[in-house]
Amino acid sequence: MKLKQLEGLLGDLEQFSNPKVEFEQYPTGPHIASRMLFTAENSYGDITDKVVADFGCGCGTLSAAAALLDAASVIGFDIDPESLETATLNAEELEVEIDFVQCDITKLELKGLIVDTVVMNPPFGTRKKGADMEFLSAAMKVASKAVYSLHKTSTREHIKRAALRDFNVKSAEVICELRYDLPKLYKFHKRKEVDIAVDLWRFEPRQN
Repeated sequence: MKLKQLEGLLGDLEQFSNPKVEFEQYPTGPHIASRMLFTAENSYGDITDKVVADFGCGCGTLSAAAALLDAASVIGFDIDPESLETATLNAEELEVEIDFVQCDITKLELKGLIVDTVVMNPPFGTRKKGADMEFLSAAMKVASKAVYSLHKTSTREHIKRAALRDFNVKSAEVICELRYDLPKLYKFHKRKEVDIAVDLWRFEPRQN
């Protein structure tokens, strides 16, 4: 599938109707989601025929992208049942098969399931300090091949240092710099839209 086609399909998905600030729910736009998954597959071969998990999947945009790129299976995890309802409808609309699981990522225990690749747009940690690192820690315990994750560019040095020191990471590499258009979703937002610089990271776990 071509990048433009993938972005077009993702652009038709429903997003949060009632975003919850405590979960830092912001939609992952089709521009970022398509490039993230397209790069993971075309540069590294980490999506097609692989078991892909989407941590904090929200309305399922990254999950859908993985399914459209012919992942062997896709599982989306999120704490919010409303988001998972929307994600399920999106998967049905695209006619792709995705399993969705309601759970707290920080308490996730997968018994007997081998996950190749984790993709995620985690909370940036602006409402709950350290939330982004909690997601990364959980992902590194699960992924056998790679973790793809979005983090604010301003946290780059901190992310790399913590990942290599604390999370059993063999390599941590920024593979792409992107602009995240943050729409005005919450009352405390002053501006209509904010443009945030984000890094797309690829983390490779050490083989135990």
